[in-house]
Amino acid sequence: MQNLMMYFGGGSESTLMWGLFIALTLISMLVSSNVNRKFKKYAGIRTEGGLTGREVAEMMLRDNDICDVQINMVKGTLTDHYNPTNKTLNLSPEVYNGTSVAAAAVAAHECGHAVQHAVGYAPLGMRSALVPVVSFSSKWVSWVLLGGLLLVKTFPQLLLVGIGLFALTTLFSIITLPVEINASARALKWIQHRDITSTSTHQYAVSALRSAAYTYVMSALTSLATLAYYVMIYLGERK
Repeated sequence: MQNLMMYFGGGSESTLMWGLFIALTLISMLVSSNVNRKFKKYAGIRTEGGLTGREVAEMMLRDNDICDVQINMVKGTLTDHYNPTNKTLNLSPEVYNGTSVAAAAVAAHECGHAVQHAVGYAPLGMRSALVPVVSFSSKWVSWVLLGGLLLVKTFPQLLLVGIGLFALTTLFSIITLPVEINASARALKWIQHRDITSTSTHQYAVSALRSAAYTYVMSALTSLATLAYYVMIYLGERK
């Protein structure tokens, strides 16, 4: 317990890191709130053609000669995702049935991942390969890090193992950035080319997907800051 008090409590370095964590947390909350606000706003702006998210997805997949991806509707809000393991495009009800700019942008973005998969986009392959490893590390990393902090004086190697596990999740967050940004770029280029959005409404699609991308940026920065903190603790014990 004394070790935990020391590392999570005082010291100028700890104070600086906690200040950084608080700042990143607050910014992340603001970014998340902004995403929800924008998607709610743009959900009220209808596309010119009135296509549903499912129809947008079907059209984009067809235009990219992708015939083996199944489109499903899943429960929840902003639960939309592409699963490369079984080639399914999973859209939330408001996107699947929606005819708004937000629905079209999200559907096209998820199709962007399907296109990445079809063309062998390297970062997507790397992220997919990391999924089982990160899934395993996520189950144990908190306990290993806690044990490492408690035993850092007598068994610092345990903390090093925890740092290694956490580094995998950080790497996953970093690799996710180009994957998401590239999917949005593909989506925006396609919906503009296909006149899914007009000159006046395309800016809303850009704004929605850009705001969503910021959440991944904040996730990566927070993970990096946390990793740096644990490394700082470990190196401090090696002096």
